[in-house]
Amino acid sequence: MELSLSPLIYIAIFGSVLLVIQGLYLLLYGKSIQHDSKLNRRLELMSKGKSKTDVIEQLRKERSVHVKRDMIPLYGLLSDRAQKANIAFTPKTLLMLMGGLGLFSFVMLTLGTSAPLPVRLVIGIAMGVGGVFFWVSSKAKKRISAIEEQLAEAVDLMVRSLRVGHPFSAALAIAADEIADPLGTELGLIADEIAYGRDAGEALAEFGNRVGLPDIGFLAVAVSIQQKSGGNLAEILNGLSKVIRARFKLFRRVRAITAEAKWSGMFLSGFPILAMVMIQIIKPDYYDPVKGTPLYIPLAIVVGLFLVVNVLYMRKMTDIKA
Repeated sequence: MELSLSPLIYIAIFGSVLLVIQGLYLLLYGKSIQHDSKLNRRLELMSKGKSKTDVIEQLRKERSVHVKRDMIPLYGLLSDRAQKANIAFTPKTLLMLMGGLGLFSFVMLTLGTSAPLPVRLVIGIAMGVGGVFFWVSSKAKKRISAIEEQLAEAVDLMVRSLRVGHPFSAALAIAADEIADPLGTELGLIADEIAYGRDAGEALAEFGNRVGLPDIGFLAVAVSIQQKSGGNLAEILNGLSKVIRARFKLFRRVRAITAEAKWSGMFLSGFPILAMVMIQIIKPDYYDPVKGTPLYIPLAIVVGLFLVVNVLYMRKMTDIKA
């Protein structure tokens, strides 16, 4: 029995692309820039002897790397995810990575497969671009989930500080010092900006828009209203903390309930592709009798479209909006 290893080679090359991206990121930056570390990066920079002004300037520069980059070809599709992930790679570096990894994939496909040149070229470009998109998206999702999970605890710390008499800016700074990254450094930067005269509601609203979390928007609105019309901010934030925890708990339960349907949809969508790959590996000439028929390509396209529609529909059904 003749075995075809081409499908496994494609999978291995795409996995290598992801490993190369992560390896380069760790090689270039390593521990010098950790956005999901247990150690608060802002405090770490200050402990190294940098002044607060220098730390603010450095963190704001890093935060604005991916802002207003939509005019760069192709990168506009990735800028929102890169901004949420706070990736240290610059836009030009990410585009160079796409091109370099596309070339790397093409060379590996040339060495490992006998596919025609146009096929290798298209798959190589797709792996280079898709690998960077997948890596950045996974980083963004991980970071946003971490911020969402830390937010209720941060608001509770602010409430305790406000109740003992601290002003909001001091309460925010105390919470920033106690919370780990990624939220700790973000709150610390906002506290420093407020200390230098920036409006608290404006700074929090900008942060909420950047990461796309409505709970931070609620916090910004509460602070803005209290600044303009007064009121007991501690009680307002205490109520907000309860709402955040209740929403977080509810969505965790919803995700658990819909997990079965989600994984069933993924299995049903991926099984035909997995079966085709296994057949191609075990018996490479299995489809040869029908490849020459006029209906082969149209039917293959129709089946592919049905699989895509199935994935999108199942994802839509199990995607619970905040």
